[in-house]
Amino acid sequence: MLDITTYKIAQVVLMARELGRAEGELRAFIDRLSEEEQASLVAVMWIGRGSFEAEEVEEAIRTAYAEATTPCADYLIGTPHLSDHLENGLDALGLSAADDEDDLIRGG
Repeated sequence: MLDITTYKIAQVVLMARELGRAEGELRAFIDRLSEEEQASLVAVMWIGRGSFEAEEVEEAIRTAYAEATTPCADYLIGTPHLSDHLENGLDALGLSAADDEDDLIRGG
């Protein structure tokens, strides 16, 4: 299924919400993810945006690999409503990053 943890997706969600202050940090975080993690992150965003259905997650990941023509951080940071799309994608997949987000906000 996904090659990225909900904890890492929660980190991206929180930084994306504060893009004005955290763009550099978000960019560095995404750049440090493995290629597999980046493809999964893009796939979750696409599912949340409605480009793919949850049942098509493997196809979404393959497409993310095939269409990776720009740096992942540039692509994701340029996506409006990134945090909403990621949360919606997780919900569609039956996953949640809410507990992870809470832990991160509390400094965990």
